[in-house]
Amino acid sequence: MIFRRAGPADVEAIRALTRAAYAKWVPLIGRNPLPMNADPGEAVRLHRVELLEAKTLVGLVEVHLAPDHLWVENLCVRPDVQGQGIGVRLLGRAEMLARAAGLAKLRLLTNPAFTGNVAFYQRHGFAVEKTEPFAEGFTTWLAKVL
Repeated sequence: MIFRRAGPADVEAIRALTRAAYAKWVPLIGRNPLPMNADPGEAVRLHRVELLEAKTLVGLVEVHLAPDHLWVENLCVRPDVQGQGIGVRLLGRAEMLARAAGLAKLRLLTNPAFTGNVAFYQRHGFAVEKTEPFAEGFTTWLAKVL
């Protein structure tokens, strides 16, 4: 598997992967999770989107620099290869990018109804910072000190 930075030619593949990865959560929360509605063209223009490929696209992590941390905007894995360590590799890439930028923290948010996602992040060193109301549900903010 190899990482490469996404470019404009990858926008549709990013859209398809993101929609497929988050589709399972739609029935649970009654709406599209925010990454499904995001503009991948804007993501590629404004942020760093790292693609992980194994002949085809298997996962991505979208990040951007904040003053004191690296913000993880989106991390997703193709549904048919979930549970194979790809998410861990994507997190590792985000950590490497944070360290390269001189940052010692990763931050992200997720819906606490996505209990598997919250547990995944906690198993990999993230702590819940806060949970607050959002769009007829809640948002959980997580952070990891590197």
